[in-house]
Amino acid sequence: MQKAYMNDTTLVAGCLNGQPDAQKVLYDTYSAKMMAVCYRYANNRADAEDMLQESFVRVYQQIHQYSGKGSLEGWIRRVVVHTSINYLKKNKKFREYLDIVAMGDLLVKEEKITAYIHSKQIMECIRLLPIGYKTVLNLFAIEGYSHKEIAGMLDIEESTSRSQYLRAKNLLEKILLKNGILPARENKLRS
Repeated sequence: MQKAYMNDTTLVAGCLNGQPDAQKVLYDTYSAKMMAVCYRYANNRADAEDMLQESFVRVYQQIHQYSGKGSLEGWIRRVVVHTSINYLKKNKKFREYLDIVAMGDLLVKEEKITAYIHSKQIMECIRLLPIGYKTVLNLFAIEGYSHKEIAGMLDIEESTSRSQYLRAKNLLEKILLKNGILPARENKLRS
């Protein structure tokens, strides 16, 4: 951060006053992290860049709603997640994949995949999931939203959110196994 904006309070105050240098510092400080968030929801880099741009427009428009409680980064992240979801809904990119049938009956244990592989590899495999699966998985497992909250955000039933999450985990495990990232376990499939 530039000297004039040594902390979040002065940075937010500068943005509230419409100071372009404060907006630039805010963007420069948080855009790389928020691009990673957008990229998790997008099908490609162009969509992620559009999501990021829309997100920062909203951040600047809604900065007056930041109460100073909690981290500024966390508040921005929530705006980015909601903007990304709205982008998908607006462009009908979520609904077209929402009702995809489960790919199989793999048994999924609640083991943390991160024990097996590096998180970057996981994120690349998550990007291979259909957008409906990927969206629910990101919202539930990574962002920490409940299925009830996800249902409200995506205008779906809570049971649909749960179903999409389980299907996403199953398909993700298949992708990880197929790519040799996740070690195969004996007797994994039931006969």
